[in-house]
Amino acid sequence: QVQPVESGGGLVQAGGSLRLSCAASGRTFSSKAMGWFRQTPGKEREFVAGMKWSGGITYYADAVKGRFTISRDNAMKTVDLQMNSLKPEDTAVYYCNLDVENFGATMRGRGSWGQGTQVTVSS
Repeated sequence: QVQPVESGGGLVQAGGSLRLSCAASGRTFSSKAMGWFRQTPGKEREFVAGMKWSGGITYYADAVKGRFTISRDNAMKTVDLQMNSLKPEDTAVYYCNLDVENFGATMRGRGSWGQGTQVTVSS
């Protein structure tokens, strides 16, 4: 399995923006979709946004809908997550997974996980 590489995290004030990137130079042949997830200490990893490889259909968790946008940059071979109007509760380590299942509200990753990238939103 291809291991994704996340980047773009950092410290930002509430209301600010960040753009995360997931290097996706390769993916599992059987993969139909990929997703972004996040995790805070003591909590399970949760789904944030997903995108089907074919057709670019997207799906977002209610907590980020209208603020986050997932997109694919074919030239850079990345899958990006544009995060606007950030809130302190968005603080987490963000991960991408190049192979997800149950596309929708119960989406979960079944591919390899990368190291993640820390996003911290100050109030």
